[in-house]
Amino acid sequence: MKKLVIAISGASGAPYAQRLLAILGERDFGFEMQTSLVLSRTAEQVFVHECGISPRALGLPVFDGRDYSAPFASGSSAADAMVVIPASMSAVARIAHGISDDLLTRTADVMLKERKPLVLVPREAPYSSIHLENMLAVTRAGAVVIPASPSFYGRPVTLQDAIDSVLARVLDHIGLPNALAKRWGQDVHM
Repeated sequence: MKKLVIAISGASGAPYAQRLLAILGERDFGFEMQTSLVLSRTAEQVFVHECGISPRALGLPVFDGRDYSAPFASGSSAADAMVVIPASMSAVARIAHGISDDLLTRTADVMLKERKPLVLVPREAPYSSIHLENMLAVTRAGAVVIPASPSFYGRPVTLQDAIDSVLARVLDHIGLPNALAKRWGQDVHM
């Protein structure tokens, strides 16, 4: 069984998280997967505003920001991979500097110290030099930063196509096979 933690911060970009959770729920990856959801203090409010539903309605185990009884809050029971989507610049900064002041940042800290895949998907524009330095710090610590920047060489037609081009890269980096988006050189004519 693969244990996966999806963390949602209060940054704009909840449709990325909603689509990722839908993909994880509908695809058969050839093995059993346990997906848990961690919400930051403001994640639910932003998710409801942007998606029209609560992330609690998605049928997954949900752990709130101060629930340190979550098994993945300890290295002795670390998840196999974690994705923070969207990742607020506040969450990135706290992760970059080892400030484990809630379950989201504690779990990210566990992933880094246990050398497990941690993917951060920031949805911010423009980036300040502080943002860039924090993203460099988390990358040096072992995380992968995948900005919520869709690719267009696959000629996305719908918003979901554009979102999927980002999520394909996220799934690649946590070791889940997918065909969400056209790969470079795959039926792409210039």
